[in-house]
Amino acid sequence: MNIAVNTRLLLKGKLEGIGWFTYETLKRITEQHPEHNFFFIFDREYDNDFIFAPNVTPIVLTPPTRHPFLWILWFEFRIPKLLKKIKADIFVSTDGYLSLRTNIPQIDVIHDINFAHNPEQLPFLTSWYYNKFFIKFARKATHIGTVSEFSKKDICTAYNIPEDKITVCYNGSNEEYKPISDEEKSEVRAKYSNGKRYFLFVGALGPRKNVDGLLRSFEIFKNKYNCDINLVIVGGSLHKTKVIEKVYSEMDNKDSVIFTGRLENKELSKVMAAAECLTYIPHFEGFGIPLLEAMHAETAIISGDSTSLPEVVGNAALMCHATDYENVAENMYRIYTDEDLRKSLIEKGKLQRTKFSWQYTADKLWNCIEIAIKQVQAC
Repeated sequence: MNIAVNTRLLLKGKLEGIGWFTYETLKRITEQHPEHNFFFIFDREYDNDFIFAPNVTPIVLTPPTRHPFLWILWFEFRIPKLLKKIKADIFVSTDGYLSLRTNIPQIDVIHDINFAHNPEQLPFLTSWYYNKFFIKFARKATHIGTVSEFSKKDICTAYNIPEDKITVCYNGSNEEYKPISDEEKSEVRAKYSNGKRYFLFVGALGPRKNVDGLLRSFEIFKNKYNCDINLVIVGGSLHKTKVIEKVYSEMDNKDSVIFTGRLENKELSKVMAAAECLTYIPHFEGFGIPLLEAMHAETAIISGDSTSLPEVVGNAALMCHATDYENVAENMYRIYTDEDLRKSLIEKGKLQRTKFSWQYTADKLWNCIEIAIKQVQAC
């Protein structure tokens, strides 16, 4: 079979959640299925590290697609022509986008549909595109993969999709995430937190991640308990960050907040392992890979209690509502002062993390692709 794959988000040094899903699944699938030919479709020059096996043929299809009008050009005009040219039997897309102008079987991975519930959190044209086209993509797809039972139910309900059309392909954790020695922790704290212990947030700085709520919670914690600990925020700005900037500018304890920007995975894994606790209270999440990475790094977790988060953390976190800032602050204090509690959460995380792996994810995505293969063979 000739299997074409949308690999736009395989960007060297810039892999986010969907990028990591794409990387980890395709690396395994292409290596484990040499009987098929895979065509990786990039929208710019690619790194050879993403050509995982001899059965992978890279193709650069311009222009770079970072705007809704270019998404339409790429997926509705450029992709159909390319699929015909390479005689593709199947098209796989791991970032939710499909082509409505091709009739070959298509596998779509829709990670979540936050945009359907909170359209105001995105730039206007992006929100318009997602809400106009993703329902069409979901109905056009031969089969859909998603990353949690929560997202599956959400997609089924919002788009009137039958449950048997969607397979849950849970995310995994990169192997870089593991415990580090006390000496290494001291080095990391010296580098990123002026030698102090720190709470940690990891994620793109956009409205759904509730970084402004985390800052409000940390301010309450510092003012109420006067503890000598920092908050380290790792991630690049995404969009609509003015509320974060406003809350930060008004903080009494802004000197205890450190923004690092994006970090490479090798460095981020150390920052995770040296943290006192991962504080992760987004408004909406399809999975939440940092939660699983914290479990592998043996770092305690404070987690939100909505959307997919309870499904991912199980009993391995202190749970709180994203906007209950007093409760988040109280949980920060509990983690800071109760070493037994922190160790207990870490032990529970060791058990919870066994439910997820990138090999499991790859196997589930391959099951989705097999559905399309069977359809091709039946024709």
